[in-house]
Amino acid sequence: MPRTIVENNSRLALRVRPDDKAILMRAVAIEHTHMTDFILRHALEAARQVIDRAERQPLSERDSLRVLDALENPPAPNAKLLMAGRRLPKTP
Repeated sequence: MPRTIVENNSRLALRVRPDDKAILMRAVAIEHTHMTDFILRHALEAARQVIDRAERQPLSERDSLRVLDALENPPAPNAKLLMAGRRLPKTP
């Protein structure tokens, strides 16, 4: 499980090899922007893609139809499910 890092400030420091920094500086110059804006824009785009891939599960058409069928026609509860239901606290 990923660790959540919480800091009280909005600064982010990172170390970059000189040749990587040169590439970044060249791209920044080409786009006529600032290093912070360039890195933040591209890092956020990559982060959103990672989160999207982690939180979504694409289904094939066949699997989608199976899920919809299970929702519309749920199977009868088995013995284990019935036992688990009996163990739940009763609500008033």
